[in-house]
Amino acid sequence: MDELQPTDPRQVGRYRITGRLGGGGMGQVYLGHSPSGRLVAVKVVRPELAQDPGFRRRFAREVEAARRVTGFFTAAVVDADPEGATPWLATAYVPGLPLNEAVAAHGPWPVESVRTLGAGLAEALEAIHAAGLVHRDFKPSNILLASDGPRVVDFGISVAAEATALTHTGMIVGTPGFMAPEQLVGRPVTPASDVFALGAVLAYVATGTSPFGTGSAQALNFRIAYEEPDLSRLPGPGLEIIERCLAKDPGQRPSVTTLIGELAPVRRESRSAEPTAPRTATWLPTPVTGALSTTLPLMSAREIPPPAIERPQPAPVPTPSARPTAPARPAAPPPPTASGGRTTYPFWTAILALAIAMVLPPVEGSTVALTSMSEGSWPFVIAAAFGVGTCTTALFLAHSSHTAPVPRWPRYLHALATVLNGSLLLLYHSVGEKDFALYRGGGYALALASVTLLLGLIRFPTSRRGATW
Repeated sequence: MDELQPTDPRQVGRYRITGRLGGGGMGQVYLGHSPSGRLVAVKVVRPELAQDPGFRRRFAREVEAARRVTGFFTAAVVDADPEGATPWLATAYVPGLPLNEAVAAHGPWPVESVRTLGAGLAEALEAIHAAGLVHRDFKPSNILLASDGPRVVDFGISVAAEATALTHTGMIVGTPGFMAPEQLVGRPVTPASDVFALGAVLAYVATGTSPFGTGSAQALNFRIAYEEPDLSRLPGPGLEIIERCLAKDPGQRPSVTTLIGELAPVRRESRSAEPTAPRTATWLPTPVTGALSTTLPLMSAREIPPPAIERPQPAPVPTPSARPTAPARPAAPPPPTASGGRTTYPFWTAILALAIAMVLPPVEGSTVALTSMSEGSWPFVIAAAFGVGTCTTALFLAHSSHTAPVPRWPRYLHALATVLNGSLLLLYHSVGEKDFALYRGGGYALALASVTLLLGLIRFPTSRRGATW
């Protein structure tokens, strides 16, 4: 998840926006919080699409159809506003690892994992198609991996956007390398088009690269439309169905029902009457399972919604037969945060040290910096005041970063203040003929200020670290 940009909304509908989850040709996806604290993925449509009345009508129809998609391997649509100034769509947030990131980081998958993934994705497409939708942008980044199976996201507005694209020069809905031939040449797009994209996704997962190679979008689209896919690197038997999915003729591709039947894990017959253990994260390759267990807690902890207000419960009425219970122990005080703990010490120390450095002579034989600005000490005073200002900003952000995202620019200004004051320290060191013993109190204060400014740079609050840094 990325930080919000200055132009990003902080509120969409009734959802509080706290981060960027991704984006594409149709809009930007944000992490949102409902009033009760539930996480949702909010997709805001691009302004040029929002200005098209035809798109709005198609978007409203597609959202209504998307609400009917209830498959286990899809992210349900929970809210939308097709009539707003900027149309948006909210789906259930899935704290999963994007498939493209998993393959890029950990390489191709074994055959059994690819088959299990394919069965889950075919089941998701079956639910989407049953609602009268075609995904049209089925690609690895729109597939999230969870321990109990994959989740398909970002469906419901592709068909509306694709119809609108006909009136926008140079605009195409879909991702190069994962679009069906008929989608590229302007022929009708059907559920078989999603089956083609599914075949390309499974080939990518099994080999680590697209079956149509790499290169520009034009080159990839040409190979999809007129050349055969390169499936020579598919590992072993068991994935022959991928070639059928990538047939140029939509009529020769298998249906999603056929895919589910052929890719579903086969339960081996056993003489034992013991039931088969349910599948959890064991369907994933071992490196991906490890990445999932370490990544997801971090993702969920990046932005914690405000806790619900707990109302006091009435004390139970004692009965004659009931024994009196011991009074409950008071809750332990919360751990100190950046607003009142040791993490703010570098900023307070730097402010004090810079103040002392400005009212004491920096080196032997010099005068107080504040009283000799006309004699050339003004760079020192400006740098010291700049450092005090950035430390004060850091203290303010440490108190407020738990309620609002922290931008990057205050941290950059603090880094600049650290460099300026450190440079002044080296300058006064050279003036003192490289003998630190010639320093007076102001020089020592400047040295302390430079060190604490550097420590403060490490502890500077950001929206990624939160208020405890």
